[in-house]
Amino acid sequence: MTTIDSKKVFIARNLILVLLTLQCSSCTGQVKEKSINGTTVNEVNTQPLILNQSTTFPQIHTNLNGMVREFVRTMYQDKKGNYWFGTNGNGMIRYEGKTLEKISIDGLRPFNVVREIVEDKAGYLWFATDYGLIKYDGEKFTIYSEKDGLQDDEIWGLSIDKSGLIWVGSTGGISHFDGKKFTPFLLPETKVENPKPMLSDKLVFQFLEDKNGTMWFATDGNGIFKYNSGEFTHLTTKNGLTDNNVADILEDRQGNIWIGTFYGGVSKYDGKTYTNFTKDGIIEGVETYNFCEDSKGNIWFTAEGYGVYRYDGTNFTQFTTKDGLTTNVVQSILEDHKGQLWFGTWQGISIYDGQKFMNAKDKEPWTK
Repeated sequence: MTTIDSKKVFIARNLILVLLTLQCSSCTGQVKEKSINGTTVNEVNTQPLILNQSTTFPQIHTNLNGMVREFVRTMYQDKKGNYWFGTNGNGMIRYEGKTLEKISIDGLRPFNVVREIVEDKAGYLWFATDYGLIKYDGEKFTIYSEKDGLQDDEIWGLSIDKSGLIWVGSTGGISHFDGKKFTPFLLPETKVENPKPMLSDKLVFQFLEDKNGTMWFATDGNGIFKYNSGEFTHLTTKNGLTDNNVADILEDRQGNIWIGTFYGGVSKYDGKTYTNFTKDGIIEGVETYNFCEDSKGNIWFTAEGYGVYRYDGTNFTQFTTKDGLTTNVVQSILEDHKGQLWFGTWQGISIYDGQKFMNAKDKEPWTK
């Protein structure tokens, strides 16, 4: 564990972009089908699995019983306490506290990518995938695609605002969904100088509705747009943004907006002034995202190749493999109902109980 102050020397290093969709094949193991709440799933046999080593990563996710070949892109715990793991090419996995369940959905290929998971007021779960938007009502899954009005089936951003409207960011543009139909939502045509989108100039990676009801759109290479009462504000490097390639945004309890970027590190914006902790030499790593504000008010985020950081309102503390993380490349963060923090890395899941990091398979009972 390393505590860092503003005098620490900043070491910039460009690292590989990991957000590009990777197609992969599943590890094979002994499974049996099981029906839960009308949903067909695969229940993992607890006998030892024979696993093929991945050619992409040094090791596979043995702490998810070999069901994940690459990494867990997103994690969520629903109101009932079930954990959901969205993977980078092996679909979705559910954990109800005892066993892992590989979800199979009619009409959906088994190797899909799940990038975001959100839950609405009714308790329905929504999944952003590379195969469209998927809804789970507790009994069945429904797939929405271009034929239903989506701009594109390749979805990266997903959020639900206070009114219940679902915002979808795809490579074809933004849609919002009221439960009956998808409506395109167009951003202004204004562009930054020499925009460099990684996937699409129409893509929004992240949505945020702040405490004042303003919507924020983190775009692929075109900065951030704010929208309120029919008016847009464009935040770019011209007016203080550290990088136009924005990866993630979060509003904390004080109303500050945390901004993670692909090439400019992490900033905090109070509505008037940007504080860039990376350029100031406080944070290492220029590719930052996966913001999570825990129940104690700490801000957690990842810095590609440098593990994770925790900000307690005064100091930043860095956690790496020296502290027990599986790797220093972390793709997702979740605080569960017990106050544990889950970190999905390229080589498995680590859990932090407030005292130490440990491998998920040593903390949770699914392998016992």
